[in-house]
Amino acid sequence: MKGVPRMNHRLKFSTELREAFAMAVNAIAAHKLRSSLTLLGILIGVFSIIVVSTAIRALQSNIESEMAQLGSHTFQLQRFPAIQVDDNNEGVEKYLRRKRFYLPIVKALQERVSLAKHVAASTQTDSGEVLSRFGKTAPTVALMGMSPEAFETRNLTVAEGRSLTETDMDSARHVTVLGAEVAAKLFPFGGALGDWVRFKDAKYSVVGVLESKGSMFGQSRDNFIAVPITTILNRYGRETSVQIQVQATGEDSFNDTVEQTRGALRAVRKVPPGAEDDFEIVSNDSLINQFRSITLAVRAGAGIISSIALLAAGIGIMNIMLVSVTERTKEIGIRRAIGAKKRNIMTQFILEAIVLCQIGGVLGIVLGIGAGNLAAAFLKTPPVVPWDSAAIGLVVCSLVGIVFGTYPAWKAANLDPIESLRYE
Repeated sequence: MKGVPRMNHRLKFSTELREAFAMAVNAIAAHKLRSSLTLLGILIGVFSIIVVSTAIRALQSNIESEMAQLGSHTFQLQRFPAIQVDDNNEGVEKYLRRKRFYLPIVKALQERVSLAKHVAASTQTDSGEVLSRFGKTAPTVALMGMSPEAFETRNLTVAEGRSLTETDMDSARHVTVLGAEVAAKLFPFGGALGDWVRFKDAKYSVVGVLESKGSMFGQSRDNFIAVPITTILNRYGRETSVQIQVQATGEDSFNDTVEQTRGALRAVRKVPPGAEDDFEIVSNDSLINQFRSITLAVRAGAGIISSIALLAAGIGIMNIMLVSVTERTKEIGIRRAIGAKKRNIMTQFILEAIVLCQIGGVLGIVLGIGAGNLAAAFLKTPPVVPWDSAAIGLVVCSLVGIVFGTYPAWKAANLDPIESLRYE
């Protein structure tokens, strides 16, 4: 029988809580304009962080997969960082002073980096219109010079025909492998292999067609033609700079390959001992980590702005609740006269503040998710729902209601019942 009083106590508390909640909802509904203005601040604060979180979340998974543009276990050597956030003149000048990469460096690395599976070279030197017997493209097709290894290091897969070979390189042949978009435009009915295309005044035999890579940031990655890099150098000059990609044999040897390449490149470029590298090493992981650090900073900024908005909204809720306590003094007195305890009054007003915050929070979350996915849709990324951010938003809204609703609730609970009944 000892458990019966405890059960009755729980039942009584549950009933009181339901009654307090119903009274809080009725009070909010009775003052629609005031309630709407009160929850507006909460709505704006939650909306600002949810819209940023949703847009970034929608973009992040897509961008991270798109950033994996290099082949597996591959890194790239370049003059400039992949993502440069330091835009002061001194930083830019430092990168501009760095020496460019040329094809002899590639050959030197191929001899020195014994751990590498491939050391590849590629370059984009020109863009323009490409013609075939069946049509022509827009004047935006990129002319890419590639070594045979670059197809694997750049994660390119041949759908028809073959890629470029060492024989093509050695003889600087006028052959080409077409990007999927170019092939579809110039040979709409197929049959590109063995035919020819013309880029400006040069004619190339088609030996292969690549699988589609899709788009990134709304830009097609299939709008190019690849020719032997030696053909490019013959046409545009031996001083044409190149990009270098290095592929390790596997994950276990990746870090060792990076260090061996760094040492070999410092020796080839005659970097003094103790001096910093005059080049950048960029991998898929480094790109993704740098992107995540940027998005983290954006989220932190949005969080600070949202916190200020929520603080202002909380102060507004406290002020409105204090006004509400004054307006409902007689109602409080009547409730106390018919047996309501202080805890009942406090519970009612705190719940009223929480419900106001939760309504504003839910509206902010719904609008934020909608606006964030709308922004991401412009970049053709699939919609997402950031459940974790939404849950955190609702918890924060509850805390704001409790923190800023406690003082008005305490004031209401401690009103003198007799004086409250006399209040007009």
